[in-house]
Amino acid sequence: MGQGLWRVARNQQLQHQGYSGQGYLTREHGRRIATSNVSNASHRKQAQGGIDIYHLLKTRKSKEQEGFINLEMLPPELSFTILSYLNATDLCLASCVWQDLANDELLWQGLCKSTWGHCSIYNKRPPLGFSFRKLYMQLDEGSLTFNANPDEGVNYFMSKGILDDSPKEIAKFIFCTRTLNWKKLRIYLDERRDVLDDLVTLHNFRNQFLPNALREFFRHIHAPEERGEYLETLITKFSHRFCACNPDLMRDLGLSPDAVYVLCYSLILLSIDLTSPHVKNKMSKREFIRNTRRAAQNISEDFVGHLYDNIYLIGHVAA
Repeated sequence: MGQGLWRVARNQQLQHQGYSGQGYLTREHGRRIATSNVSNASHRKQAQGGIDIYHLLKTRKSKEQEGFINLEMLPPELSFTILSYLNATDLCLASCVWQDLANDELLWQGLCKSTWGHCSIYNKRPPLGFSFRKLYMQLDEGSLTFNANPDEGVNYFMSKGILDDSPKEIAKFIFCTRTLNWKKLRIYLDERRDVLDDLVTLHNFRNQFLPNALREFFRHIHAPEERGEYLETLITKFSHRFCACNPDLMRDLGLSPDAVYVLCYSLILLSIDLTSPHVKNKMSKREFIRNTRRAAQNISEDFVGHLYDNIYLIGHVAA
């Protein structure tokens, strides 16, 4: 049945275009055949309740003739939004068709700042011949270099004048960038503790529940896969920063940076216990409260219970 419909549709399309299997027909003859086929198709639809195949073909052909939407006919904001989903290579290819749009500096500026939220060069007077399109290519190249060798990547950014040789500027760049490989970034921060210090101070944990703040912290600064000195350093820096952001809360709960440190370690161990498929006997809420209060006696039982509930319901703090 499907093959029969396809043959009918194909024959009607060929006849509508003015030629048949035996050879080309005259234009007038083709018109008469097409008109006859339209009438027959309409009659068949009324008699059998079938599909008007000719109408479908005609609609499809008209859509093919229309082609893709001309972005230059759309409002500039909408066109820029559509092109912003393309990467640098595809945008360069698109510039062959939509030269005015794909080469617009506003588009490349938006792409730069949405992907690399902070660069030292943004706050400087642009040099002669500066182009955001060229800057995008350099940022893309530098990110790929960083993901292969972090030190070489940072040196590349500095050599192009994109970043200043300052731990604070490097920390801001890392904090606002989405294209850096987290494993390479972890290695870099382990070696550059000065950059790590400035990166920690960029976090604002005010009025955040402790497990949620710890998740946000490890989203930007990924935890190592094994316990060690680097993990202890991260938790220590987080504890001091969390207390600095919530002085009133620390005073009301009677917590200190050392107590927050103990709680963070307890949350990490609890996360592993509850989420690991290898742990058969999961820690109960009562056990977690008892173990935690042994290490930090000033913490209230209700507060520790809320910590357990958060991990149980939401999941790992360092995943």
